[in-house]
Amino acid sequence: MNVPRVTVLISGRGSNLAALIDTERRGALGGHITTVASNRADAGGLAIAAANGIATRVVDHRDHAERDAFDHALAAVLDASEPDLVVLAGFMRILGPAFVGRYDGRMINVHPSLLPSYTGLHTHRRALADGVRIHGCTVHFVTGDVDHGPVIAQGAVPVHDDDDEAALAARVLEVEHRLLPAAVRAFCEGRLVIAGRRVCVNGQSIPAGTLEVPTPPNESVVPAKAGTQRLSSNVTGSPRTRGRPG
Repeated sequence: MNVPRVTVLISGRGSNLAALIDTERRGALGGHITTVASNRADAGGLAIAAANGIATRVVDHRDHAERDAFDHALAAVLDASEPDLVVLAGFMRILGPAFVGRYDGRMINVHPSLLPSYTGLHTHRRALADGVRIHGCTVHFVTGDVDHGPVIAQGAVPVHDDDDEAALAARVLEVEHRLLPAAVRAFCEGRLVIAGRRVCVNGQSIPAGTLEVPTPPNESVVPAKAGTQRLSSNVTGSPRTRGRPG
């Protein structure tokens, strides 16, 4: 049986990447991380990947005058890695429609809010400014509608009265480190089903925790509801080119 190949895109320190690598080392990821690519040569996650024997690539967006040129160069790197799944783990570039469409149905992102609330940047700051009592993170499929792709799973945390942006971000990040590997495993095992904007595991509406994410007290993990189209992790042939940004 072929182990699904995973390529991870990063822009920063790589803490979610480290969580994925740790999960694979424990035999619990369901896939093999073959390549880590970044749009920044100084991204800390590149050193983490190299230290774990994972191939690294840099495609600096500043070397390309237009987004399409950057997307084309990045797609060439991804295609060379032959990914079954592309994971955006703190990748801070919006990708164009052709790029997203190339990996349609096999590219996921982790976002630091309970989507559809707080799309874009500075999510923790905005949540605190609004006085919300619950915040969290979302793993979703990437589509042309930025931060609005079908939700795979969400993890929620309480917002404390004495929280500042750093404290809230750290609490959410702990959940990201469990939620993203669990979502990757579900994809790699062929257990995710998608229909329209809904995703579930094995086509059924299921209770929280089905993605096998350990849930500390006061935190919850919420998979999305039922759907009908099964997504395969065993991608063969050339990448799909249906078109869609991310």
